[in-house]
Amino acid sequence: MHAYFDNAATTPLDPEVLEAMLPFLSQHYGNPSSLHGPGRQVRAAIENARKTVAHLLGAAPAEISFTSGGTEADNAAIFGSVRALGLRHAVTSRLEHHAVLHPMQALAKAGDVELSYVRHDAQGRLDLAHLDELLATHPRSLVSLMHGNNEIGNLNDVEALGALCAGHDAVFHTDTVQTMGHYRHNVQALQNHFLVGSAHKFHGPKGVGFLYTRPGTQSVPFIHGGSQERNVRAGTENVYGIVGLAKALEIAYRDMGAHRAHVQGLKNRFIEQLRAQVADVQFNGCSADPNCSLYTVLSVSLPPSAISEMLLFNLDISKIAASGGSACTSGAQAGSHVLEALGTNPDRATVRFSISKMNTADEVDYAVEHLAKLYQPVGA
Repeated sequence: MHAYFDNAATTPLDPEVLEAMLPFLSQHYGNPSSLHGPGRQVRAAIENARKTVAHLLGAAPAEISFTSGGTEADNAAIFGSVRALGLRHAVTSRLEHHAVLHPMQALAKAGDVELSYVRHDAQGRLDLAHLDELLATHPRSLVSLMHGNNEIGNLNDVEALGALCAGHDAVFHTDTVQTMGHYRHNVQALQNHFLVGSAHKFHGPKGVGFLYTRPGTQSVPFIHGGSQERNVRAGTENVYGIVGLAKALEIAYRDMGAHRAHVQGLKNRFIEQLRAQVADVQFNGCSADPNCSLYTVLSVSLPPSAISEMLLFNLDISKIAASGGSACTSGAQAGSHVLEALGTNPDRATVRFSISKMNTADEVDYAVEHLAKLYQPVGA
């Protein structure tokens, strides 16, 4: 058996998405900036995809810009808003994805902004009172706080964050890469200036994402060299990727109820069986609490063991794909900055199981069985 539980890193492509993309990989090859028939045909596909994404988010098509993925969308929002609006203070947390942390730190290092970090507790829950204090001292700041944490699964209350930011005239960017396609986002009910999505996190293709920008929010282009994407993102569009993204998001919204029930059931099964079969198993952050964590992510903390350093390797030998943290840092020698910020015991190994609609109960049982064998007490 093969058990793929690294869906927070990337998800398998949905067959319906591939079917929608294929004509634009073979038959419809015109450049969307060309004025001839083949170009116009491809341009129409891009604009139809933009309308689909906008409709699902409650936005207008002009508020959606396609990018190469979530990282570019985050960078575009952060650098673009600071430069266009002359913002001099920014707020984030030490639990953010590097797609947010690194741009923020680069701006601070260059002297463009003063950077503050909002406090959090040992479970990764943000201190909203501290955020309120920071914004009271520095109104009109850029605030970037994610919706769902990619490593520990914590969900932040984006409506509460948005209301707090609005009260201090702050510009609010939210990295929604892990929640887009898994939760419904309606920009009419939120007070975000920016939201982002990445297709391969919800069974679409890699290499394509989007940025939602609230109307009236000034920004400057992140990539220069052409008039594509209404002059905000130069470069010939990834047509088949954009078509695939829109189809994947459409399917995600169509099937979200059944998808969520299935995945949450598998996560509950993971938790119950791990508690029953692995002594001293713990869960990082709010990962095991269904009320404040992603239903797709389970961050498992395992007792100190000689096997810990080879844990992922041993799982891989058993054809179980999982992660020790964020896939964006896999292969790096440095440990997880999220777990370090939480103050977790470095002697305890962490494995992140991230689940999708394509996983099965048999795969959960198989993964837990093999993990339990690795952590059996000597002589058991």
